[in-house]
Amino acid sequence: MNPDQTTIAVDAMGGDKSPYKSLKGVEIFLQENKNTKIILFGDKNLIKNTINSHNIKIANFEIVNTLENILDEDSANIILRKKKDNSINKGLEIIKKIKFSGFVSAGNTAALMILSRLKLGMIEGIDRPAICSVIPNKKNFSIMLDLGANVNVTAKNLLQFAIMGYSYHNFLKPNIKPRIGIINIGTENNKGLDLLQEASELISLSHLKDFYRGFIEPNKITSGQCDIMISDGYTGNIMLKTAEGMSEFITSNLKNVFYKSLKNKIAYSILKSDLIKFKDQINPDKYNGAILMGVNGISVKSHGGATPYAFSCALKKCDDFIRNDINKKIRQNFIAFNI
Repeated sequence: MNPDQTTIAVDAMGGDKSPYKSLKGVEIFLQENKNTKIILFGDKNLIKNTINSHNIKIANFEIVNTLENILDEDSANIILRKKKDNSINKGLEIIKKIKFSGFVSAGNTAALMILSRLKLGMIEGIDRPAICSVIPNKKNFSIMLDLGANVNVTAKNLLQFAIMGYSYHNFLKPNIKPRIGIINIGTENNKGLDLLQEASELISLSHLKDFYRGFIEPNKITSGQCDIMISDGYTGNIMLKTAEGMSEFITSNLKNVFYKSLKNKIAYSILKSDLIKFKDQINPDKYNGAILMGVNGISVKSHGGATPYAFSCALKKCDDFIRNDINKKIRQNFIAFNI
């Protein structure tokens, strides 16, 4: 598809250190993506003042003023009934009306999920959305879903997640046959929850059977054994946050080790280029931006604590999803697989 111009609606108020983080991320993104129009949603005066005071250089944008801001602790009732004039709600309403568009927010995950389902609806054949992202592995990266949209799932939901992950993989690595696995406490068929065993059977009997590799244990998710890894949202979110914490722990402690003595500093100077490559490989910033798969539109969740660079990466992923029409691929596969 690759339209000449895409439109990304941005929740400028969501997440830590916003709107500065969001606006600076937009600036970084637009440096190499000039054919994208940006619509910023939030406190118009604050957004303008932040742009001016930090000398943020962005073009081809407009600002839509919103009066309310969703907080992390806001309940579903408050989100739906008492704070309708918020940046997430208004941003999603806009992209529903604009062709070749998507939405990015670093704000409240529950709000984004609830309002995305409400405003955009679901793709036919899909019961629940799933938060989907890429994670690094020994070879390059794998796809993992769900990362937090659903605490409780059924075996049928996991089959649907597998089909959505397969669709995502098709445009990321179109010439590679994917290997699909379900995250479980063991690889034996009799291990784990009943719903995981039932999901395994459903996938084994589906059109994905030739790609299915069975269960994969959590300690193997970075091995590259599977290209697509399926999980319920509770397990997936814990695993993701644990991996991010371990990545930060390793990189920060490596730095301390190399500064302990002159000998270590010399060793660092020798290994510096390789260490920089390693740090870049596991840098969570470059993987920031998870799509809410299954909703009938492009809705992307950025990490709440994302840096401006990380937020720009989420914007780039959103733009890629729009240009590659990921939802069209999902619809085609659900029809082809007769789900």
